[in-house]
Amino acid sequence: MRILFAGGGTGGHFYPIIAVVQAINDIIQREKILEAKIYFLSDAPYNKKVLFENGIIYKEIHAGKVRRYFSILNFLDAVKTGLGIIKALFTLYSIYPDVVFGKGGYASFPVLFAARILRIPIFIHESDSVPGRTNLWASKFAARIAISHEEASAYFPKEKTAYTGHPIRKEILTPLSNGAYEYLKLNPNVPTMLILGGSQGAMLINDTVLQALPELLKKYQIIHQAGAIHLETTLKLTGVILKDNPYGERYRVFGYLNDLSIRMATGISKLIISRAGSTIFEIAAWGLPSIIIPITDSNGDHQRKNAFNYARAGACTVIEENNLTPHVLISEVEKIMSDKGISDKMAKNARAFYRPDAAETIAKEIIRLALQHEE
Repeated sequence: MRILFAGGGTGGHFYPIIAVVQAINDIIQREKILEAKIYFLSDAPYNKKVLFENGIIYKEIHAGKVRRYFSILNFLDAVKTGLGIIKALFTLYSIYPDVVFGKGGYASFPVLFAARILRIPIFIHESDSVPGRTNLWASKFAARIAISHEEASAYFPKEKTAYTGHPIRKEILTPLSNGAYEYLKLNPNVPTMLILGGSQGAMLINDTVLQALPELLKKYQIIHQAGAIHLETTLKLTGVILKDNPYGERYRVFGYLNDLSIRMATGISKLIISRAGSTIFEIAAWGLPSIIIPITDSNGDHQRKNAFNYARAGACTVIEENNLTPHVLISEVEKIMSDKGISDKMAKNARAFYRPDAAETIAKEIIRLALQHEE
């Protein structure tokens, strides 16, 4: 049995694939099915260590982005995509997988195009409430479609679409409080919040948080993932902002939080401030209240729609970028952190939003399609 995954570009595409692969391996071991050879095709491996740990074979293909504005790079990337399709055709023909799973994004397009030509069954998964262009196109011939947001079903053929939820890796699924205060060098007697700007960070969130720090640190501790590319700047600014501040030790800033750090951070945090990508589903799995700040100019306005879908479930409050000021952020933090009724209700609704069987449901259907294709 050969299963091929396509996607990449961001952790929001890469890590759900890893979660599904983990579920496939668990099912194979549990039900003693013929072992699967698993491949990942993308323009970059994203995280070689994680691929190796999960027994995934990486194959590089070319892929070009399509920008919504005029740019000479669109012509260059069109050539890159054409070359990617040719390479994907040869690669898929040599592997000839039993099923191809596409996570969306520009990196999956050449692979799905090649799979369509070679008549290999295709399964796609859409993380956002508004689908990206690749998944919308692929939905016309995909055998199965899984969605993370129920609202996305309006864009896909109902007869082959299932609301599965979002696959989440085992490594970050369970918050860990034991030893967390010591590990993060924080005080167990002061309420803690976690700020996530994504692996690349979010400058607008970083700037607003830094301006609000002197006020927030009077009552709270902050764990801040500022993004690796913004870490040096953030450290310099906080050095100035928190100079002679008696509560400076309550602030911990990181470029990136690894799996252990994120588990410990969520194990002691009472509130998360985050963007509105796939992190929403991780927050739901952790069962924590949140303030969600969607990107204004995301493709199809999907981040804003993701955020308000989650807010309608009663699991978060939303601050739009044009309303984001230090005063508004402090006010929303205070409203949630100081009212246990609001906080507990958000936590309960977050847990209700999470679908814990997402990875396994998708994995079972992938295996079924693969075995059916083998016959």
